[in-house]
This record gives sequence, structure tokens and C-alpha cells, in this order.
Amino acid sequence: MRRLLRLALAIVLVLALGGTGLAVWKRAEIARLLAVNTLFDEDRIVANFSSMERMFHTRTLDAGQPTPLPAGPGLPPEVGEVWDAWQDAHRVTAHVILHRGALVSEAYRLGTGPDDRRISWSIAKSFLALLLGILHEDGTLPDLDIAVDRLVPELRGSAYAGVSLRDVARMASGVAFDENYLDFHSDINRMGRVLALGRSMDGFAAGLTDRHGPAGAAWRYVSIDTHVLGMAIRAASGRSIPELMEERLLRPVGLDPGPFFLTDSHGVAFVLGGLNMTTRDFARLGWLVAQGGRWEGREIVPEGWIARATAPQAPGGALYGYQWWVPPGAEGGETFARGIYGQYLWIDPAREVVIAVNAANRRFNMPGADDAAIAMFRALAAAIAEGTGARLPGTGGHLHGTGAHLHGTGD
Repeated sequence: MRRLLRLALAIVLVLALGGTGLAVWKRAEIARLLAVNTLFDEDRIVANFSSMERMFHTRTLDAGQPTPLPAGPGLPPEVGEVWDAWQDAHRVTAHVILHRGALVSEAYRLGTGPDDRRISWSIAKSFLALLLGILHEDGTLPDLDIAVDRLVPELRGSAYAGVSLRDVARMASGVAFDENYLDFHSDINRMGRVLALGRSMDGFAAGLTDRHGPAGAAWRYVSIDTHVLGMAIRAASGRSIPELMEERLLRPVGLDPGPFFLTDSHGVAFVLGGLNMTTRDFARLGWLVAQGGRWEGREIVPEGWIARATAPQAPGGALYGYQWWVPPGAEGGETFARGIYGQYLWIDPAREVVIAVNAANRRFNMPGADDAAIAMFRALAAAIAEGTGARLPGTGGHLHGTGAHLHGTGD
């Protein structure tokens, strides 16, 4: 019924526009808006997450030649049943697990395949932070305490006036932004419609005027902060985010062909969640972080920046760095990136394990979902490093029911 109502609305819009001679011109915009309204439908979500280029403006990225992933020893035999059950429960569409850079496990589920370019959602935020670290080190953005509206005059008079680049990077901007994905009228969903209708993401950010508090006083997950971070990077460098990422991050690592960014109609990349690539590529970039920013002996991202970005930086004790999450009780440099609907990139540098997971989990925001994921990833990393599955949750291991808790919410 809801789908019929959406279709009827689209037809009414086309007919209304037809009277003014604009129907053909607006057909693509209406199709994109309709696609946004059905993006997360149960019968479409898996296919949609592997084919975002059919619904949005995009910009393909030149990622060089893919670096081979050598075959590893495989998962310990005891792991399979518990790991498979967790993937079933969380609607996992693909996973790639690396140990010491070698491929330990790779699987594609629910009709997906290894060549699918999967939407990152907010994992893209963490990759943008790697670019920020590169540009901070080379002097393009030497001062993290500069106000973003000094770099981007368009932000003067907005809620971002006077907010430092550092506070934007650690989600402490103080800008009011409703991140409720289930509320049609929320800021995050209004922003999605801006993207779908081909309007300006920069204009949307510059149009925000409300604040929930002073900058730097408290942490609150605000996705549009990441777009403003991208605006500052573009202003300081004079280049687009795709160009910079191609040159400074993707080609040096070497990814599978055809990754792409979603963009608005002005060609501005949707940096807060619009990166699409294979699950192997998520794992490759995770392995770069696990090695302290080095790839095949070459420094790509400064090691010191990796250490700072993946450690708590936000005020109030929030377990958040510079666009990277820090798990409760983190040991050995553990960090992770995550996105809505069950996207995870778990990095355990001490155990030299990276776990990349893509999913289409419509229950991603249920209480305890992140806790269960963290417990599973920790146990899986330990099992791989130690060659045993004895510590996996549900097998009698002491990590079962850890009760780990993330400070705050977000995608």
C-alpha cells in the first residue's frame, strides 16, 4: 500500500509538472526522490546498497591497480557456526577478514557478489579523516583550531561561524542537527532529499543556523559536521575530495576498479556517507590503519595522526576520536568505523586483524546491537590470532554477554 501511495505521488508530480512543460526536465529528480523513499524497503535494501549509482549522481574514482590479498590459513574450525549465526542475525551481505594482510575469510551473502560496490554510509567519515591527517601533516591545513568560516566564507552567519576545524572533526561543533533516521522530517532525512533532488549540499550546510550549545563543550554525533570538514578541505586545497583521495590515499594503496562517490548535482562528493567500494577495499583501507598508516613500507597517512584520530578526542568522555570510534576498554589500538544498517570496519592492530562487514540490517539500531558486534569482533580477532575458537561468544567463552556500551549514538 505504501508503495502504491509513493507511486501515485510521483505520477501526480509528473502530471503537475507536465502542465508547465517541466516534466521531462524533472523526471530524473522525481525518480531519485522516489528511490530515496524506498531505499530501505525490506524487499529492496540489499540490491539498493549494491547499486547506488542507479539512483544518485556519482563520481567514479581512479583507485589504481588492486593490491593482491594473499591467501591466509582460514578461520579456526570452531569459529564457523557461531560466526555464521551472527551474520544471519545481522543480515550481513559480505565480509572480508584479514590477518597480517592475508585473506583469512571472505563471503558474499543474500545474493551479493565480490564485485559489488557497497555503500559505506558513515564509514566514509573515517576515511575522510585519513585525508585530513595527510593534509594536516603536509601543511595544507596546519592549524586545526582555525575557525571553519575563515576557510569557507559561505559559512559566515551560519551555525558554524566561529567553530574550529578541530571541533568539527571530533563532532563537538555545537550545531543543532536531528540525526533521527526514522523521522521523515529530521535534518538527516531533509539532507537526503537535498541530495536526491540534486540541490546543493554546501548550501544546506550553510543554511543551518540553530545550535544546541557552545562549540567544544559537548560531543554530539552530527553528520553534517563531516560535510563541513570536507568544505574546509576543499577550500584549503583548492581541489575536490575525490581528486585528493585518488591521489593521496586510494591509488597509493591500490583498490579494485570502479569505486565511486555519490554527489550532489554540483559534483560535490557526499563525504559523510557516499563512498561505494568492494568489501575487499574496505578491508584494504582498514589494514592501512592497522599498520599505522603505512602500506608496503611507505607512509601514506602519518602514524602520529592515526594514533590521535583513533583515540578519544571528544569532550565529556565520549569514545570518539577524529571521525573514528573507540570501543569501550580499547586495548592495543583497537578502533572501528561504522555506518547505518550494519556496516562495520573493525581494526585490531595488536592482533593484526581487520574485519570488514557490509550488511542490510533493518534492525541495526536495536538496543545492544553495537555491543554484540563489538563482542563478536573482539572474540573473532582473538580466535584468529590465537588459532582457536574457544573464546567466541556463545561457545562458553568469557566474552559472552560483555555488556560493552558505546557512549552516545549515531551512524
